[in-house]
Amino acid sequence: MSGRPKPDRVLITGGAGFIGCNLAHRLASNGKRVLILDNLSRAGVEQNLAWLQATHGDAVEAVVGDLRERAIVDAAVARAERVFHLAAQVAVTTSLVDPVHDFMVNAAGTLNLLEAARACAKPPPLVFTSTNKVYGKLPGVTFAVSGERYVPRDALMAGRGVSEEQPLDFASPYGCSKGAADQYVLDYARTFGLPCAVFRMSCIYGPHQFGTEDQGWVAHFLKRVLAEEAITLYGDGRQVRDVLFVDDLVDALLLASDRMASLSGEAYNIGGGPENAISLHELLDRMPRLIGRKAILRYDEWRPGDQPWYVSSTQRFFARTGWRPRVGIDEGLTRLCRWLTDATVPAERPQTDLQRVAS
Repeated sequence: MSGRPKPDRVLITGGAGFIGCNLAHRLASNGKRVLILDNLSRAGVEQNLAWLQATHGDAVEAVVGDLRERAIVDAAVARAERVFHLAAQVAVTTSLVDPVHDFMVNAAGTLNLLEAARACAKPPPLVFTSTNKVYGKLPGVTFAVSGERYVPRDALMAGRGVSEEQPLDFASPYGCSKGAADQYVLDYARTFGLPCAVFRMSCIYGPHQFGTEDQGWVAHFLKRVLAEEAITLYGDGRQVRDVLFVDDLVDALLLASDRMASLSGEAYNIGGGPENAISLHELLDRMPRLIGRKAILRYDEWRPGDQPWYVSSTQRFFARTGWRPRVGIDEGLTRLCRWLTDATVPAERPQTDLQRVAS
């Protein structure tokens, strides 16, 4: 045991990505030493990593590697006093193009991480970021149109949001791989006693997000409006999501890690909640007032698996921790717009016809 490194770093898998970058910045700003494990496969993440290291120096260390490489994962986890597991294949579209790759990264990669944690004499607390896609299209829930948005016909759900009691209904290879990882994390907490919790997240947005058409839609929309380029809405634009500013998510992640003894073994729906629910049309209608430009819109067919409405009930996590979102939509959009205006944002890669078929 004497040859093992002392756990003295906070490990963030996918730490150069949008959420990971914001989390690493908060931790390093608070005097923590951060270890990032990232394969740098997503456009823009090298820019995030360079900014982190320029800002925080050797407080932020990076290992360029992949969750599928067990030796690299083992070595990183052995140095971790706590773990935030954010790395993933993040797009439904990509999962349809290459389901095996999607499975190996999301499901098998997560299992590698859990096994590395299980091998530790004192397993570090681990928070895993899952997705609301594990609930599929909310089977059994019906919707009506109210103005420019869809709403559930069930008044209780409309007012509260989707709770963790909603039955799981994995859809698409992405939903299956993230759902499998979600369940493995919960089971390792229950079966092996690992200190693990799961966040089933809604739409997160904020600085350091290089949004694309198939992932990170809030930033994607703002980028297009700022560039005076057309936005394609798949469906009718009345789809509703609860959006959560990334600073609020970082607050929740840190709370979950700090209070893992009372949170372990359970999943928590995390999003902006009913107070921050907005339809695509409603968000775009705010653009002239917020940034002085109007969106140019095109429409296309609905994409398979797209939810007409999804709003998180965050009551379980609030009851355990007292957490609530603090950044409202207008403030969050303004802050993201300011960052996008100042940042050098990489161009989006054009999609193939096959990649356009889902979200």
